Amino acid sequence: MPRDVERPRQLHRTDWMALLSGVLFIVLGILTVTRTITHTLVLVGVTVLGLAFAGLVAIVARMVRGK
Repeated sequence: MPRDVERPRQLHRTDWMALLSGVLFIVLGILTVTRTITHTLVLVGVTVLGLAFAGLVAIVARMVRGK
């Protein structure tokens, strides 16, 4: 059934926190499976630093958007 009312297409904004966190966990998973990172303390440290970086990027992106 065709639509009678044509609405302008709205683009959604990128959720930087979710995107960077997902990339972080994929990379950490690959590094763990390939045994590149074997020490637990290094894994936890990289995870915390990566999440902190993702949060910082998300905050800066929100400030730039003005929202």
